Amino acid sequence: MDSDSDGVHEQLEVIFDQSAAQRRRASLNPGTSNRPSSQRQKTSCFVHQLLEEKSKSGQWTPSTDILSDRTADKETPEDQRNGDETQRHTQSRLLTKKQLSDMAFGIRELSKKLGHIRLLLKVRNVFLLTKAHDQKLIANTRDMTQYLLKNTNEEGQPYVVWVEETMRDNAVFNAKGLLDHDPSYKDRLRYWTNELCAKKPHTFEICIALGGDGTVLYASWLFQRVVPPVMSFALGSLGFLTKFDFDNYPHILTRAFRDGVTVSLRLRFEATVMRARPRSQNENGSGNEGDYRDLIDEIIGESSDDSTTHHPLVSHNILNDIVLDREPNATMSSIEIFGDEEHFTTVQADGVCVATPTGSTAYNLAAGGSLCHPENPVILVTAIAPHTLSFRPIILPDTIVLRMGVPYDARASCWASFDGKERTELTPGDYVTVSASRFPFPSVLPLDRRNQKQSKKT
Repeated sequence: MDSDSDGVHEQLEVIFDQSAAQRRRASLNPGTSNRPSSQRQKTSCFVHQLLEEKSKSGQWTPSTDILSDRTADKETPEDQRNGDETQRHTQSRLLTKKQLSDMAFGIRELSKKLGHIRLLLKVRNVFLLTKAHDQKLIANTRDMTQYLLKNTNEEGQPYVVWVEETMRDNAVFNAKGLLDHDPSYKDRLRYWTNELCAKKPHTFEICIALGGDGTVLYASWLFQRVVPPVMSFALGSLGFLTKFDFDNYPHILTRAFRDGVTVSLRLRFEATVMRARPRSQNENGSGNEGDYRDLIDEIIGESSDDSTTHHPLVSHNILNDIVLDREPNATMSSIEIFGDEEHFTTVQADGVCVATPTGSTAYNLAAGGSLCHPENPVILVTAIAPHTLSFRPIILPDTIVLRMGVPYDARASCWASFDGKERTELTPGDYVTVSASRFPFPSVLPLDRRNQKQSKKT
């Protein structure tokens, strides 16, 4: 994929017809106005269009027409953060049951197809991600950077290598030494920032992660919407998500860029913090807020259509898990759990972990949750040190919208974290919605994992 084309947009995003979109919950809507109708024509996502061009040999490359037909996504992180209803896409938490089911099914079907197809990427801009404080990994990053700068892609174009801004003055990386060695590197050694990843993710054709599973999760955090295919090299303590051996990286990269890659789409969750709007007085003009407000009633009861009870604070796309815990509080957390139109249970525990299939081997495993194959279409709910003998881990379908909230009469607040980052306090009345994300995480797999039939064709 040629990043110089301004038309490359919305890669690996599942698009669906929004003509029949309905609000799942008025309290999830930041405004009282109706959702604006979509201006999008009936099209497939970027990857679906590429699939249509797959040749009989199982190999394909994106055409110039597809690259030029995509329209720019103008939504800024601030728009999403503020829950701006003028944004062009419908958030997952607001989808109808059918839309959410179709979207999740579409991601699964697309992942199956991609697992049997070789993607020939026109790689020029390479995004390098590593632990910025690990001196050994920084040295490895320098070696790979120098290797890429010395070589060209299949079309004879030199690679443009993007490293973190902190590498500019890092003594171990020694950017000055690279430039002194070959002045032509000056225009091809560039530096990325968090803002660039958020606003222009299409700049990069591929992301190479050097580290452990934490580095892969960091890549997911950097690219909250569109994610370039991530090729992860095992250089950390855990390796559930790292598929490649760094010692053989010259051969691996050469083969991947020349022969293509296979991609697995990992399900991500969209988690949105819903903040309760303050109400200082009751209907009689006196009393405390907690005396008359009921979280269950506001989410699934008579007050569920009242759009003034809550407003969205922030949204995150996560690859591993969302955790609600008691943080510094000495008392247990009290958490209400809802699924679509039902109140599931009230959990008295140190917290609750909601994990993706990918995150089943992380905190979910430590908390006693079920192990799950990454291709299973499920949401894993596990209580952390529950104060009951009857609560067991729950496995829910990925087509459900899960809500976890702190009741108004709770004795203490909870804290929510998203893939271990962005810790946010949930005061009584606040809750978090969790649903399947429209932006899955594309993980590059070794070509050797293709089945025998595919290998014969190629």
